Amino acid sequence: MKQDYIKFPLHLIFHPIDAFWDLKSDNRGRLAVAFSALVLTIMIMILQKQYAGFLVNYSDPRTLNSIQEILTIVVPFFLWCTANWAITTLMEGEGKFKEIVLATGYSLIPLILIYAPMIVISRFMVQEETAFYYLATTIAFIWFVLLLFIGTMTVHQYTVIKTVITMVLTVIVMGIIIFLGALVFSMLQQLFEFGYNIYRELIFRT
Repeated sequence: MKQDYIKFPLHLIFHPIDAFWDLKSDNRGRLAVAFSALVLTIMIMILQKQYAGFLVNYSDPRTLNSIQEILTIVVPFFLWCTANWAITTLMEGEGKFKEIVLATGYSLIPLILIYAPMIVISRFMVQEETAFYYLATTIAFIWFVLLLFIGTMTVHQYTVIKTVITMVLTVIVMGIIIFLGALVFSMLQQLFEFGYNIYRELIFRT
């Protein structure tokens, strides 16, 4: 249990090519780990906006909306997984939806490992030292994107070029899904208002 839930995730972030292959071929990935990484990422991002030092924190903690922060991470996470699954299904990808969720969730681990200590350290930084904070958080983000890239390439058994094309198309499809979702929501809202106005007219005339 310790091997799959602690050692393997740590092994994956340092040896992603071998580990993502083990995740796919030997069923080493665990959804519990992927969703735990998602939950911890949400918590870290909220803590970052709430408690990071004022020199690197541009958010007003008094106006922090936790629900909005949760949606800011959860919605893109599942949009990425859904859009990636839809695109790769059409592009002969070998990855299953579960494997895409696993690869995306495990890729979040560097964000947790680097952001958590930097939140604490940032509270003791002076202006001249903030460059180290931005350097560390930039490394965390690049590490996350690199893991996501290798995870996508390994899970779907793509070449480098095809993986790049797939990831760009996934982002485009995410935008299309958001646009269609907003369009459907707007239409439903107008239909509701139309029905409500008819109901009021009928009530006033009877």
